[in-house]
Amino acid sequence: MEVDSEQQEMVPNKRNVILVDGVVLNGPTTDPKAGEKFVEEACRLIMEEVILKAPDVTEKVCEWQPPEQLKQLLDLEMRDTGEPHQRLLKLCQDVIRYSVKTNHPRFFNQLYAGLDYYSLVARFITEALNPSVYTYEVSPVFLLVEEAVLKKMIEFIGWKEGDGIFNPGGSVSNMYAMNLARYKYYPEIKEKGLFGLPRLVLFTSSECHYSMKKAASFLGIGTQNIYFVETDSRGKMIPEELEKQVQRARKEGAAPFLVSATAGTTVLGAFDPLDEIADICTRYNLWLHVDASWGGSALMSRKHRKLLHGIHRADSVAWNPHKMLMAGIQCCALLVKDSSDLLKRCYSAKASYLFQQDKFYDVSYDTGDKSIQCSRRPDAFKFWMTWKALGTLGLEERVNRALALARYLVEEIKKREGFRLLLEPEFANVCFWYIPPSLRKMEEGPEFWAKLNLVAPAIKERMMKKGSVMLGYQPHQGRVNFFRQVVISPQVSREDMDFLLDEIDLLGRDM
Repeated sequence: MEVDSEQQEMVPNKRNVILVDGVVLNGPTTDPKAGEKFVEEACRLIMEEVILKAPDVTEKVCEWQPPEQLKQLLDLEMRDTGEPHQRLLKLCQDVIRYSVKTNHPRFFNQLYAGLDYYSLVARFITEALNPSVYTYEVSPVFLLVEEAVLKKMIEFIGWKEGDGIFNPGGSVSNMYAMNLARYKYYPEIKEKGLFGLPRLVLFTSSECHYSMKKAASFLGIGTQNIYFVETDSRGKMIPEELEKQVQRARKEGAAPFLVSATAGTTVLGAFDPLDEIADICTRYNLWLHVDASWGGSALMSRKHRKLLHGIHRADSVAWNPHKMLMAGIQCCALLVKDSSDLLKRCYSAKASYLFQQDKFYDVSYDTGDKSIQCSRRPDAFKFWMTWKALGTLGLEERVNRALALARYLVEEIKKREGFRLLLEPEFANVCFWYIPPSLRKMEEGPEFWAKLNLVAPAIKERMMKKGSVMLGYQPHQGRVNFFRQVVISPQVSREDMDFLLDEIDLLGRDM
């Protein structure tokens, strides 16, 4: 077989050994064959222990150990010399054993869960290639993938055009949006900073994600300049109260600039009335951001997208496919209606060693200057791979099934003695109390609620130590501790819903 001249040029010739400062520079210092063998054996372990075993309902969701005990079980010390591969494989096995299996059908603890095989393969590819998405020259495929995914997400929001960037989470998306809105109204801030600006005020609901406080603090706006708008009994922002707060801020001499509405609140799963909020933003010339990190995936469903009616009027949207669409953490996008390069103007630093303007290709594909990061993961690829595999109809079915399972759980809760809903859910968040037999005939006064407050944490502890289920709980707006069950994973079945309620009753009936 002949080798062409280009290949010959790329094959290094063997040279005499060179020694510099006591270091041999010829050839690699690692053993590729040993490394390849380790990767092969580790992948087999992952396949057996995570992909095949962890989703099995007969397995534990977690092998609970308290921190000090876990420190003893794991060999956490880093040493001067490396350790043999068999020892490393045992460490890998221990890491898997004592980690929470978020791909288990009975992991309901967070707003993400389950295993998407296509996204997982995409993660294997990106981890192996180790790209950074800032310039086309180092990440040609992944930049084009991100462009295609953003374009399709923008289409589902209902915009004719727009811009966007994938970033490390919904919290970061909200911070991006807050900073972008401020820059839109006060572009001089980029160079002159906060000095000379009026007191900026933003508005969001009392049910908003806590990242709004973090963003205001981080950006120098200050948490005292967030005006929290009252919500109704379902957790939705009340538009009339928003307008009152805007008027109040103006009378105080402040400068209102941003309203952040929520589409799918963390606890109750509430959707703010976007159309009415957009009317107020138009009336007072305010940037409308919609934090749809959790609820944005309802846009994929023709049946449920009405929950986000009016989202097309937003100036920016945060949407996390790693939640209900299971693209794998992390996979989060900030989408912006503006198509005049506002993102780039706001964040660009024009690093000459990355974003040279005299490159041999179209430098508009060097999108890294739209990001506050330099190194950035190709997160859009995970979502793209899942979307390619399932199609839009498959993603729609994922949303519809999750909400149908939530509805099934609600109806079962209504039937069972000792279970009580907080409210009828409009999304996948099902919030309920379990009232043990000892409290069922007790008058619902302060003593009743004080005792009920202890029930959910105690059952959660028993669940964790048994490893049967992981389920979230919390107090909320004057209500004592209750369970919050969230359905996401398509691996979850009706039987898992039944098991959840049976298990709570089993673990709590003696309280």
